[in-house]
Amino acid sequence: MSLQHLTPINCAGLLQPGCSLMQLEGNVYLFGQKGWPKRSCPTGIFSVRIKCGELKLRAISFSNNSCYIPPLRCPAISQLKFCDGTPECYIIHGGRTPNNELSSSLYMLSVDSHGCNRKVILKCQEKELVGDVPGPRYGHTISVVHSRGKTACVLFGGRSYMPPAERTTENWNSVVDCPPQVYLIDLEFGCCSAHTLPELTDGQSFHLALAREDCVYFLGGHILSTDCRPPRLFRLRVELLLGSPVLSCEMLNDGLSISSAIATPIGSHEYIILGGYQSDSQKRMQCTYVGLDDVGIRMEPREPPEWSSEISQSRTWFGGSLGKGSTLIAIPSEGNPPPPDAHYFYQVNFQQAEDAEEPTQTCSQESTDFEDSAPLEDSEELYFGRDPNELEYSSDGEGDTYNEEDEEDESQTGYWIKCCLTCQVDINTWEPFYSTELTRPAMIYCSKGEGGHWVHAQCMELSESVLLRLSQDNSKYFCLDHGGLAKQEMTPPRQIMPLKRVPMKTMHRKAPITLKMTPAKKSFLRRLFD
Repeated sequence: MSLQHLTPINCAGLLQPGCSLMQLEGNVYLFGQKGWPKRSCPTGIFSVRIKCGELKLRAISFSNNSCYIPPLRCPAISQLKFCDGTPECYIIHGGRTPNNELSSSLYMLSVDSHGCNRKVILKCQEKELVGDVPGPRYGHTISVVHSRGKTACVLFGGRSYMPPAERTTENWNSVVDCPPQVYLIDLEFGCCSAHTLPELTDGQSFHLALAREDCVYFLGGHILSTDCRPPRLFRLRVELLLGSPVLSCEMLNDGLSISSAIATPIGSHEYIILGGYQSDSQKRMQCTYVGLDDVGIRMEPREPPEWSSEISQSRTWFGGSLGKGSTLIAIPSEGNPPPPDAHYFYQVNFQQAEDAEEPTQTCSQESTDFEDSAPLEDSEELYFGRDPNELEYSSDGEGDTYNEEDEEDESQTGYWIKCCLTCQVDINTWEPFYSTELTRPAMIYCSKGEGGHWVHAQCMELSESVLLRLSQDNSKYFCLDHGGLAKQEMTPPRQIMPLKRVPMKTMHRKAPITLKMTPAKKSFLRRLFD
């Protein structure tokens, strides 16, 4: 058993609580990056490599027939393997977008082909669901069960926003536990069915779901309505009969009071559970062995590693399984001034692997409690692993490793340039000044020189009326460094020939009526009105 510190190489800005790791054909992919994808990796999916104490990422492409999938935090994921030779795939359901919107879509991610230099191209397809479709949620689990030669997915738990009829301005972003219903999903036809079991009385989220054959074990979890973590352990058995499926649930003893734990596989249906929380203010520092067999489930305490002072003193932590008895632990970095990396990463090894530099990961459903909006809320996941894909001309794949420095620096280009010596516009502190501004500052073009340059209207001390006038007329503007408004020149207007309008003559137009009066009548009328 060992504890090793890991260093993220130019990718710390993408690692966040809520990410997921998926293993396909021996490769591991990071999904659910921080923020929206950028041009360097529009798919938002990266292959992950851990080697010599360093964590590196590489951008992954999608095939042309793939659909778009947003970067989702805290989704339910599960690996699906077929026996008929069909390529394995990963199932992704729910999750939160960077805008805190909840998803109810089901995606299937698989390997499409291998491109040049052994680069992997993935394919993402959205599965259409019908019937009792589970609503948008996050922090839930999805597991794959096999019964009577059939395969189905079991979805349970999670959190969602309050019903629309109950949402007000004060509780608009409040979340509640989803009803304690079990959903069965037929992946072949997309049919969904909801089942209510009397043993499941409360909704829960951020629990562990360990599946073997036709049984799924739900261990731990957090109940939001009562803010507790009861030591619960349920065994759900699914029989996929020819007519309709039969579900039975049994509550077992010797459960664990834990949420957001990490299940690290160490063998066939054998796991080491560590991490998570016992209460809102107490981390769970112990380790537990869990084994699944034909009889049931058995749990035994195991000796935890010697935690470092940073891990012991940290109030929050998160992590995920690296496979082969290896686990990743991450803690928020603290200090004054704050460190450049947002998190510190550690690798825990419970057994000696043949290739300790490149661990693999199996499917797991762990998550963590740390949330940006509310401390110690069970609402995040983070998974990591390795990337054995290497470039043909480089053993370490350095030529295609993701680097945050390769992204375009918006502080030096576009709307966030330093337009003049006295420019006060900062991307971190800027607030809208004009009514026409939303997310970017208003700019105006200075016509000085051959190329000209752009300046911020606020730095030029332009009023909103002047800014609107300059944007509508055809005048040339010069910034304060080049003369200001006093030296503006007018572009000569275009000579537009007026159109000659020929009046249309109406047919059969009657001539105006004229009265013929004698001079005597005119004199009489003039005297009458005078």
